[in-house]
Amino acid sequence: MSEKKSNSSFKIVAVIAVIAIIAGLFYKFTVGTYNKIVDLDENVSSAWSQVENQYQRRLDLIPNLVNSVKGYAKHEEELFTSIAEARSKAGGIVNIDSSIVDDPQKFAEYQKIQGELSAGLQRLMAVSENYPELKANQNFLALQDELAGTENRIATERKRFNDAAKAYNTCIRKFPESLVAERKGFEKKAYFEAEAAASKAPVVQF
Repeated sequence: MSEKKSNSSFKIVAVIAVIAIIAGLFYKFTVGTYNKIVDLDENVSSAWSQVENQYQRRLDLIPNLVNSVKGYAKHEEELFTSIAEARSKAGGIVNIDSSIVDDPQKFAEYQKIQGELSAGLQRLMAVSENYPELKANQNFLALQDELAGTENRIATERKRFNDAAKAYNTCIRKFPESLVAERKGFEKKAYFEAEAAASKAPVVQF
């Protein structure tokens, strides 16, 4: 009888041990996966902040660039007004919370406004072709060079953001990570899409 009790007790302990091991492994998986997703999420936020920094850099450059052109092309008032309006729109959204990447509609609007500003700057650069004196002005040339560098940095940071968003989105869609992502409310991030021809970075010529 005592032997039966001993065997029974051993089975109970064994079952409890197995349950404890399974629970421990599950906890470790859940916590490890959660932390992995958090790290990827933070990478997206960090990449987003760098995109914002470069858009802000461009925003700060525009007044000096426009004023430089105005000195030689005063009658291009319609263009200056459209750029001012586009800059005003972009200024209202350039430093927004990174939660925008969780909202595809707001993210698309953000990209649209930035695209409109890029298109305006492209037209501004085209206007300069009609004014040889402006093209020879050292201040304008320096601003033109700075704009080209800024546009290149914007393109670079957008690509880095897309790469970070892709790594995150891929992770939360895969099984079994998707179980943790769904339970913890991790949402898919939006991407920057390739811009239409009218919204490409300004072509800077020297």
